[in-house]
Amino acid sequence: MTKNEAKERIERLRKTIDRYRYEYHVLDRSSISDEALDSLKHELSELEGRFPEFITPDSPTQRVEGKPLDTFSKASHESPMLSLTDVFIEAEFRAWFERVTNFLSRPITPAFYCEPKIDGLAIELVYEHGIFVQGSTRGNGLVGEDVTQNLKTIEAIPLKLKVESEKSKNSIPHSPLHIPPRLVVRGEVFLTKKEFARINREQEKHGGKPYANPRNVAAGSIRQLDPKIAASRKLDSYQYSIVTDLGQKTHEDEHEILRSFGFKTNPDTKAVESLEEVIKYRNYWEKHRDKLPYEIDGVVVILNQNRDFEAAGVVGKAPRGSVAYKFAAREATTVVKDIHVQVGRTGALTPVAELEPVSVSGVTISHATLHNRDEIERLGLKIGDTVLISRAGDVIPKIIKVFTEMRTGKERAFRFPDTCPADGSKVVEDGVILRCSNPNCGARTRESLYHFVSRGGFNIEGLGEKIIDRFMDEGLIGDAADIFTLTKGDIEVLERFGEKSAENIVAEIAAKKEISLLRLLVALGILHVGEETAGVLAQAIFNFQFPISKPTDVLKVFHTMSLENLQQIRDVGPKVAESIYGWFRDPRHRKLIEKLDVAGVTVQPMKLKTGGKFKGMTFVFTGTMESLEREDAKEKVREEGGDVSESVSKKTTYVVFGENPGSKVEKAKKLEVKTLTEHEFLKLLTSHTNT
Repeated sequence: MTKNEAKERIERLRKTIDRYRYEYHVLDRSSISDEALDSLKHELSELEGRFPEFITPDSPTQRVEGKPLDTFSKASHESPMLSLTDVFIEAEFRAWFERVTNFLSRPITPAFYCEPKIDGLAIELVYEHGIFVQGSTRGNGLVGEDVTQNLKTIEAIPLKLKVESEKSKNSIPHSPLHIPPRLVVRGEVFLTKKEFARINREQEKHGGKPYANPRNVAAGSIRQLDPKIAASRKLDSYQYSIVTDLGQKTHEDEHEILRSFGFKTNPDTKAVESLEEVIKYRNYWEKHRDKLPYEIDGVVVILNQNRDFEAAGVVGKAPRGSVAYKFAAREATTVVKDIHVQVGRTGALTPVAELEPVSVSGVTISHATLHNRDEIERLGLKIGDTVLISRAGDVIPKIIKVFTEMRTGKERAFRFPDTCPADGSKVVEDGVILRCSNPNCGARTRESLYHFVSRGGFNIEGLGEKIIDRFMDEGLIGDAADIFTLTKGDIEVLERFGEKSAENIVAEIAAKKEISLLRLLVALGILHVGEETAGVLAQAIFNFQFPISKPTDVLKVFHTMSLENLQQIRDVGPKVAESIYGWFRDPRHRKLIEKLDVAGVTVQPMKLKTGGKFKGMTFVFTGTMESLEREDAKEKVREEGGDVSESVSKKTTYVVFGENPGSKVEKAKKLEVKTLTEHEFLKLLTSHTNT
């Protein structure tokens, strides 16, 4: 990304974020989820980190949430109510602690206090001589809204402080003996999932539109001028920090003191002694958050020692000694790089968006199906658009929104092809589906893929017919080259596919990217080119001394050969020559070969010996081999200058048999052709003299 492109992207991100932030924090409504807004903010923060010369004082990264509503009186905070810096992955979390340590210029004990990050509204409470006198929202961090009357309706917020018994006080480190003249604490107001569901039922009952999320309801309730509305919502609240100096030495102390005064605190907080324990805590709650009665989107991690926290100071508008370690977002923003059309096994054309890779629900997503033409029109999607990806409920990711305000004018409209990309036939309409007019198109593509991954071809184990069918139906693959672009994220989001099975498939595909020339020629599925002919062609290319290291090298070789050249190769007749000649000149096949190159497929160096020990010999293999695959055994023969045939004749030198050999052994006996067991063949292979 150039500086000019970065500047333009940053400016558009700022405008977009400001718009949604205003809706969210001032108007108490939102058009996108918190996770989508977080994703936009994270991208802006990353870009400003790479291009700090474009940071401006009014950037969303340089200010705290929102601004006070004019309808409430203002309430100044004793000290700024800061927002938190977000981190999303383990590497970012570890980097945060390293930066804190470097800033302090001294080793610090990795002692942290961890709290679930509740999706609610931050508040500050002021008590004078134990009596609740003022409550306010965060506002702009320095000045908030005075919402005392509404906060008084929340049962979890004490109107009068109490002190635990003398015995309890003595068991709490640094617990005060008396209620201080003035006490300032901070916490969160939130709505439980159960109460949120009840309120939405009431909304729908009276013909209203359901609320988007519990946080909006909580914020809207606290900002109502009539306290009766707040009282009807049954809001809840946890307090988590003390602004007043009561001698507390750790953040854990603050929670203990808060409880001793009668405040409600979160029972799921925890003090830990290492980075690994923080990560374990965060991962546990990501997995079990649905069991909590309220919504959370991550955990808050704080340096437990207050002296370390205070010494770390503030960076921008966030405390350096605390961070929000977010869960993997269920929604995220990214850019559509291109749209490809895949042909399914029924001939249906499925548009698939190629995305800038983005993490959604812990999975890196690089593709998203667009289903059909109507879906693209409904979204108003163009190539180059910034979009919102959702994977709610861990389902297959989908594009749910286009940020048209992020357009630069370089975006391109997408048009479906008039002809099928698989076989060139006319595309016809079938309801909302566009389909290849050739009824055999999808079936042919499917069969070619089955053949491509079979033992005689790339031998990709675990990629059976049912899985190939599924990948075609989902629009993940439309030709053989697409197989090598599959990612773990593409596969594990599919129903009945887990992380482990996705890893295994991707690893197996990666392991088979290197292939012999013979197997590549077989895998391509050229009419009349089976294993024997492929072996003859490979031998000819070796004899002609053409350098072959990648698929396009093979394309160049056959593109230079005339029909006459091909017919001069041993055992290649007119029909076979015409088939090979035509195949390598078909534009669709040329494109496939080029895509295989781009996907990283390589061709193994040929090892044929012009004077090998098997020169002049012909082998036939039958049955199941134990020590090596039958295909590997055939290649060993060819490397030693021999030929391999699928049928037994008087010209056959040896028939090598394994378990369950079939009729070929009987035919060899009738023709008086010598047979070898697998053990005898291996002995012959490793001997230093011809038999």
